[in-house]
Amino acid sequence: MDTQPGGVFVDGTLGAGGHAWALAERVGPGGLILGIDRDPTALDRAERRLAGLAVRLAQANFCDLPEVLDTLGVKAVDGVVLDLGMSSDQLADPSRGFSFDADGPLDLRFDPTEGEPAWRLLNRLSAEHLADLIYSYGEERHSRRIARAIVERRREKPIQTARELAEIVRRCVPRSRAARIDPATLTFQALRIAVNDELKSLEIALRRIPQCLRLHGRLAVISFHSLEDRRVKEAFRDDPRYEVLTRKPIRPGAEETAANPRARSAKLRVAARTAAPD
Repeated sequence: MDTQPGGVFVDGTLGAGGHAWALAERVGPGGLILGIDRDPTALDRAERRLAGLAVRLAQANFCDLPEVLDTLGVKAVDGVVLDLGMSSDQLADPSRGFSFDADGPLDLRFDPTEGEPAWRLLNRLSAEHLADLIYSYGEERHSRRIARAIVERRREKPIQTARELAEIVRRCVPRSRAARIDPATLTFQALRIAVNDELKSLEIALRRIPQCLRLHGRLAVISFHSLEDRRVKEAFRDDPRYEVLTRKPIRPGAEETAANPRARSAKLRVAARTAAPD
């Protein structure tokens, strides 16, 4: 991120505050880190962790960064970090439905006060619409089989929990011994993307963030599946306001993956702001 003392940076997906903390340590008391998250619970946790550092927090979607900066009176920043998808804290919270074995409501929203929970979506959509959603956002090739099973099950009883959905999907998706992920992973990914409108938010952010960056300021994006990574790659390639700094995405090494298995699919791409006008 080319951090310098006194720099101003944005962690657009604050989560537990790990990236914000690392950036704050580097810019020092003369700098400023703006931490943004849609999840109010994440903001509460991060506020305690980041106490005493030069960090300001805001509940917002990172695609609304220009408005957030305007509210704070910040004209431009030196860099933005986006770590896409859900956080470990969200996964560990049984009341949110992110974990496959959670008995709490299948919610999956980053902001529980905004939009429609996944369980309601699951019980409302037709089999055809469900299949299209699971295939489009999860790239799950067994999407039609899964959708039919969901519709058959909800005729008997509405699907309410993550555990119930995971059991249905596992019966529909063959699992090889070599598989490293749970058969329910892609279906849960699809529902989470749908209820949070994640891909639209990312597309808007990629168009708007350059206007928030100083000349040579950097945008770093960590993605975890091809739908996200493809959009980042294309925006960096096609938008003249971006200069690509990572010809190929940076991937975690064996040591990092061993220490943090959830990083195994991560891809980091970085671009710098050029002099091209908005």
